[in-house]
Amino acid sequence: MPSPVDVVEALLFASDAPLEPERIREVLELENAAAARALVDELRARYESDQRALTITEVAGGYRMVTRPELAPWLVRLARARTRVRLSRASLEALAIVAYKQPASRPEIDAVRGVNSEGVLESLMERRLVRIAGRKEAPGRPFLYETTREFLIAFGLRDLGDLPKVEGELVVPDLPGEAAEPAAESAQHGEAPAEQSPGPGGPHVPAGS
Repeated sequence: MPSPVDVVEALLFASDAPLEPERIREVLELENAAAARALVDELRARYESDQRALTITEVAGGYRMVTRPELAPWLVRLARARTRVRLSRASLEALAIVAYKQPASRPEIDAVRGVNSEGVLESLMERRLVRIAGRKEAPGRPFLYETTREFLIAFGLRDLGDLPKVEGELVVPDLPGEAAEPAAESAQHGEAPAEQSPGPGGPHVPAGS
């Protein structure tokens, strides 16, 4: 008969997303989430005492089984043999602005980057790294963007408080007529504003889906 810690180990191994304490509690029919956390801590201690290649880390409100940081050089060699889709510099710029400023509107992101960010935001939404959080109370009512749980998972963050600290503060230039001109120009040509659909990362899509 496997022990509860063994079951937790199997759950973490089989899960393709961070496993929340409450989910562990449900599966093992534990008294509370604290008991689930205690089992995870016991498993983590076992890994550390045996100096295993794997460890347990807390990410986005849940737990994941990951490789130890010191093994990264060998994993990098393995990754070089694979074809991987990476974020472009433009996407990383826009994602960083959303992460530190959120919720941020596209005109604000454009103002910081100095270029149109519509394409990169659509790409980030397709990857479910950002989603639409609502609309800003400003002329044209542009969409507001925020990061998702997938963002935390992709960058190994427990929450937004784990973001690297930066000196100073992200300053967004004043936008007195934010989104007003593009909306007016579209109306003159009988077109709808560019940002019409929340897309695959919209507010109706659960962050963890």
